[in-house]
Amino acid sequence: MFDRKEDILKWTAKWTGERYENGRPKVSDDILKRIKRLTMEEAWGPLWNNQYRFQFEGGFKIIHPKQIMVGRAVTAVMVPTRPDLHENLLAVGAEEGRSGFYNQWVIDVLEENDIVVVDMFDKIHLGTYVGGNLCTAISTRTKQGGAVIWGGIRDNAQVEQITDINVYYRGYDPTAIGDVVMSGMNVPCRIGNAICLPGDIVFGTPEGVIFIPPHLAEQMVIDAEKSQVRDIFGFSRLRDGTYTTAQIDSPWTVPIWNDFLEWFAADEQARNYSHLSWEQELKEAREQEAQPNQGPRVRE
Repeated sequence: MFDRKEDILKWTAKWTGERYENGRPKVSDDILKRIKRLTMEEAWGPLWNNQYRFQFEGGFKIIHPKQIMVGRAVTAVMVPTRPDLHENLLAVGAEEGRSGFYNQWVIDVLEENDIVVVDMFDKIHLGTYVGGNLCTAISTRTKQGGAVIWGGIRDNAQVEQITDINVYYRGYDPTAIGDVVMSGMNVPCRIGNAICLPGDIVFGTPEGVIFIPPHLAEQMVIDAEKSQVRDIFGFSRLRDGTYTTAQIDSPWTVPIWNDFLEWFAADEQARNYSHLSWEQELKEAREQEAQPNQGPRVRE
């Protein structure tokens, strides 16, 4: 009933890499580290261009507003309580060997670098999914993960002292969690205007949270890193007056690409991007110059 491998495999069929025992995609730690160096716009752009239009949500309060959060999603969906459903689902949980309340079931399956993503249907009063105890458990299990709660939390003074995780939430209330039922665990999960699947990469910044599909994560990182290092070069050349903004914002000419590649090979600021390859971009620039009558295009 909860955390079903056969369902997770179907929902995430585009992912062909490593998986957890329950079928949840396991994007590499290297990709997680590289995502942490990106801005929200750099991560968002490739997803938008690939028609993933509902991956960002910004309507949160944040326990550590300046702290970046990256990890793999473990999802849960909560709904208002109904006695017969509550009774039946507690029985199912007992059959599966689960103990405590629904939110504890989710915390108990977390692994390193996981992030709890919970649709609490924006419930804050009696909707406090985590407090000091469960956030301590999240910290212990995930090391540097956290939580995204479309609902409430409690014990904020205690949670703020836990510095190795972050928590995104909608509001504070002193009440404990109640009058809710968990209808799904590691299922598709709606967070505001965004959707998250189990194993998505959760990228939290001061601006909000974006959910990155696992099968797009590596290419997204490459595209974002290319945009980032091109901006470093472009800003430098704009400051010294080498190029105009029109030249930098339009598709680069072959001479600009040659200038960039010389800079890329020698400048200290490009060292962290040395794994990137630019053959395709240079090829496209040469092909564009061979067809000069097509007119200018704006860089995406």
